[in-house]
Amino acid sequence: MPHPLILASGSDVRAQLLRQACVSFTAQPARVDEDMIRDAMLAEAASPRDIADTLAEMKARKISDKNPNALVLGCDQVLDHNGDMMSKPETPEDAEAQLTSLRNDRHSLLSAAVLYEAGKPVWRHVGQVRLRMRNASDAYIKGYVARNWESIRHSVGAYKLEEEGVRLFTRIEGDYFNVLGLPLLELLAYLTLRGDLEQ
Repeated sequence: MPHPLILASGSDVRAQLLRQACVSFTAQPARVDEDMIRDAMLAEAASPRDIADTLAEMKARKISDKNPNALVLGCDQVLDHNGDMMSKPETPEDAEAQLTSLRNDRHSLLSAAVLYEAGKPVWRHVGQVRLRMRNASDAYIKGYVARNWESIRHSVGAYKLEEEGVRLFTRIEGDYFNVLGLPLLELLAYLTLRGDLEQ
């Protein structure tokens, strides 16, 4: 019998991806101190990949402890720019600074997902997408942030590829679902293999 799936995230995009794939789930956002965990790991020179994986696991573990009979999905996404990690912008000025630092250069988005069952991890995956941003003008970046602030304030790197943010890029290599913050194909394959989704 399939286990109930809990998404340990408040992300509307991740929830929409699961709904569109006809995966039954409930959402219970996990409350973890992401900044403290991230800062502690950065102080120990942890890689952006390890930070994304750890944050996803902490979220899954927290909700799994309260729901031992469910399968709990924790997710996190980080941006790696030449070894430096970017987070969600706190102000429009912060967003402009992030986009300015990324323009005419490559960066990677790392989307981590961890499944917990009965308080233990049973599956994990970190998907990577490589992106190259065009040499956008200062005026375009400023206007882009002004037009899209309410949407991009919740996105690492201060852009959304599924919206006007696609105009910032010249090349994208990798799975589009990872851009949206969920390695969906790998997750669906695992759930199907376990029998939680129809073969």
